[in-house]
Amino acid sequence: MITARALRTPIGLQIVVAAFLAVWVVAAMFPLLWTAVMSFRVPLDALSSDPLVVLLGPATRASAMGISWLDLLLEVAAVVVVYRVTSRVMRPMAVQYAPFGYVPLGWAQAAICCLGLGAIMLVAVVPMLARGLDAALLSVPIIGQLAVPAIGITLEHYRAVWITHQFYHNFQNSLIITTGVVTVSLTVGTLAGYGLARSGGRMAFWILMLALVFRALPHSVLVTGYLPMFLGSRELLAPLWAAPVIGTVMHWFSAAPPTLYGQPWAIIIVLVSINQPFTIWMMRSFFDGIPTELDEAARVDGCTHFEAFWRAIIPVMWPGVITTGLFSFLLAYNDYLVTSLLLDAQSQTMVPAISQFLNRDTSSADQIEAIAAAVSITAPLFFLVMAFQRQIVSGLTAGAVKG
Repeated sequence: MITARALRTPIGLQIVVAAFLAVWVVAAMFPLLWTAVMSFRVPLDALSSDPLVVLLGPATRASAMGISWLDLLLEVAAVVVVYRVTSRVMRPMAVQYAPFGYVPLGWAQAAICCLGLGAIMLVAVVPMLARGLDAALLSVPIIGQLAVPAIGITLEHYRAVWITHQFYHNFQNSLIITTGVVTVSLTVGTLAGYGLARSGGRMAFWILMLALVFRALPHSVLVTGYLPMFLGSRELLAPLWAAPVIGTVMHWFSAAPPTLYGQPWAIIIVLVSINQPFTIWMMRSFFDGIPTELDEAARVDGCTHFEAFWRAIIPVMWPGVITTGLFSFLLAYNDYLVTSLLLDAQSQTMVPAISQFLNRDTSSADQIEAIAAAVSITAPLFFLVMAFQRQIVSGLTAGAVKG
């Protein structure tokens, strides 16, 4: 008979595993945390070779402002509280208050509300509370040392990025393109994945193989094919505007043939064509994990094929849809090659727009502004993954990554 002690992991192995995981987490998180710290320092501190100078920022504290250890503890506590509250209220809010009873809109609404309230708390409420506590505790002999400004911090680089360089235009372009890519990719991928999962013919196999081949192609190969068409789109479309009948219809929309170069809607089409094979493969893998008896039961109850898909299959598939949507979001949000080559300066997204801070005449302040822009790009991804972590884990464990 096997006892509980025999099944218990040896204490030595537990220590080794814990130490390895701790070292791995520090190694993985260090570049991100160090970059975030540098973005809040003046160049003299941020580019210093002394790690303590970078962490404490004495020049930043002298020239700009500083926060105390008490302020830092309050911010950390606020982040933990926001995370705990968000993880508890998002699901009930998404299900009970979904607009028109449509759960995806409910999740989007819940995410926006929770992230907005969390940002207000961290940016406005906590700093106000911290200043009040600092002023009240400065006169206390021992505890007052925690209220003395000890860490330098400045928001000047973020102000320069978002206001001076108008980075919010790039954020708006990223939001438009990413939303379009996710919407189209999920719609087509869900329908195609369901059809391929429920079809056992040879055609379904070859469609999947073709999607895999297109997914394996380097992005540079695809963009090379799109670039001449985008640059010469006016000449390519000119015969349509010159045609007798079709030209009359085309002139209703535009007096002259449009150019595809620099148009966000054209970039959405390109990114969808690149990301769609990946979406189809993931959704098809999810649908393979749902028994066909569920479709048959819905059909016996009088549902059509589409009603069975919408009312019986999709509610079970939400973790998979959210997981696939997040990966599609990341592929479009982080794209550099397509957006940098096929968009003009006015329509650039955030990722290629960072290059405007790095040129031949780059100064130390430009380098820190580029770091602040990089942190601005990364922060939404972090909060998005934290908000949907349960659905992502549920989706991945449901079989989406099983080849």
